[in-house]
Amino acid sequence: MTGFARVKKALPEGEIILSVKSVNHRGLDMHFHMPPELDELENEIRAVIKRSVARGHLQIHVLLTRAAETGGAPLNRALLDSYMRAFHEAAEAYHIAGEPDLNTALRLPGMLSAGGEEGVGENIAKAILEAAGEAMKTLNAFREREGAVTAQELSQRCRAIYALVDRMQEIRAGAVPAFQNRLREKLNDLLRGAGIEPQRLAQEAALLADRSDISEELVRLRTHAEQLDQMLAAGGEVGKRLDFLLQEMNRESNTVLSKTGGLGDLGLTITELALAAKSEIDKIREQSLNLE
Repeated sequence: MTGFARVKKALPEGEIILSVKSVNHRGLDMHFHMPPELDELENEIRAVIKRSVARGHLQIHVLLTRAAETGGAPLNRALLDSYMRAFHEAAEAYHIAGEPDLNTALRLPGMLSAGGEEGVGENIAKAILEAAGEAMKTLNAFREREGAVTAQELSQRCRAIYALVDRMQEIRAGAVPAFQNRLREKLNDLLRGAGIEPQRLAQEAALLADRSDISEELVRLRTHAEQLDQMLAAGGEVGKRLDFLLQEMNRESNTVLSKTGGLGDLGLTITELALAAKSEIDKIREQSLNLE
């Protein structure tokens, strides 16, 4: 599911801004955008996120702006000295006239930081992990609201499938008499008035009905739809379990279509209903990608 969260924290050492944006994805895919000095915290931030999210493509942005230290600016003089020496050496070696641009130098990564400090510091690391936890709570609240709306829509589509299955079962209940009439008409055309044994007619009609019987497929299709509806009502992580049920529901619908292809008007009606059921299943599949 989609969502966005942003957390800002002010510390004596500076300011932290952490944001998380999520979009739909079959698995959990995290991409980090943060200063190199925070790379050591990536695994810990990942662990915080994994405790809250199971699916989604997440963009995590972390910005750390350090405060000026007492008695001086947070300038990395050693890095600036190296930059200036390299500039003048290159200018002399290639006979290029010019002076270094201080604005360009100050934008270099690590130029405006506490020179000589190793690591980000325990206080900053703790604050970043707390910000990640707070961001995930906000993000999940956003995702839960969206998920509730999506689950309601999927439940409505399940009820539509119930109605389609019930209608196909009603039509199937009158199938044998219809098969007998159809078979009698065909035999009359072939035999041109010759006598037809009622017992043989009943046997042939029963055989045709058995080959075209869709009762088991309809029962399984409705059972799967009921399971899906119950999963949505129960909540929790349902996205991956829905994939399996939807595959089974699609398989049953295809079987119904294959068995009713040559049954005349009766078969055409069932085919239209089965196609409508497949359409609902496809729409559920599309929306299921939004659920965790």
